[in-house]
Amino acid sequence: MFSGSIPALVTPFRDGKFDEAAFRSFVDFQIENGSSALVPCGTTGESATMSIEEHNHVVAVCIEQAAGRVPVIAGCGSNDTKVALEHMQHAKAAGATAGLVVLPYYNRPNQDGLIAHYAYLTDHCDLPIVLYNVPARTVTDINVDTMAHLAKIPTIVGVKDASGKVERVAAQRLACGPDFCQLSGNDDMTLGFMAMGGVGCISVTANVAPRLCADFQAACLSGDWKAALALQDRLFPLHTALFTDASPGPVKYAMSRTRPGFPVELRLPMTWPSEASRKAVDAALAHAGLV
Repeated sequence: MFSGSIPALVTPFRDGKFDEAAFRSFVDFQIENGSSALVPCGTTGESATMSIEEHNHVVAVCIEQAAGRVPVIAGCGSNDTKVALEHMQHAKAAGATAGLVVLPYYNRPNQDGLIAHYAYLTDHCDLPIVLYNVPARTVTDINVDTMAHLAKIPTIVGVKDASGKVERVAAQRLACGPDFCQLSGNDDMTLGFMAMGGVGCISVTANVAPRLCADFQAACLSGDWKAALALQDRLFPLHTALFTDASPGPVKYAMSRTRPGFPVELRLPMTWPSEASRKAVDAALAHAGLV
């Protein structure tokens, strides 16, 4: 259903408020530079700092601005099942293609709890779901057997895998079937992820380098591994630098260098990245030929 380079969009804030005009321009920029789908209100979009109303507004603006040119996978996750359902229902009404639904964080449900959470969502809304497994943030991890069980539900169509365990691509492919859409959630591991059967990446780096990330994905999907490796080498320092401090601080700093005038405010508890992080980003941008 989804493939290629899919940016987890940053959200522009100006004077503490969502800058809709800047976001609309950013959506156009991403589509014009080869991004194959868009994810508003994910982790990189600082969704955890938004009210439900603001979150839903950002999703609706993204869908309206994309205007059917690319799919929109709306961030819909919550540790509260009913809040996640509310996000899904709004995203469906607004015209989203799917919802990105993170494993419930903080609550730390067991595997039965994960099944019950997603079953409730699919029972009450038919918006397709992309599971989002990111144990470093949620503490909870979904095992392969649980994912295989959920993959049997027709509206659960794929996973954003940020487990950091590339070998899971093969295990999940065998358990869930070749049509289950596996998207990398770690830019730095995506080359191996794609070689093992992945079909794309929900990317932080694509905020800064959408064309290079799109070209990298195109090379992988066409089996041109030599070209993919060359692009990986060009982008790898940036993949690393964007996580030298709490995300999305470094990526917003990078955008201050590559898109002058783009609002790069962060909302508390996120703060501006350290000097060491900024220097790493500067060096990586130069290595990639972006500054």
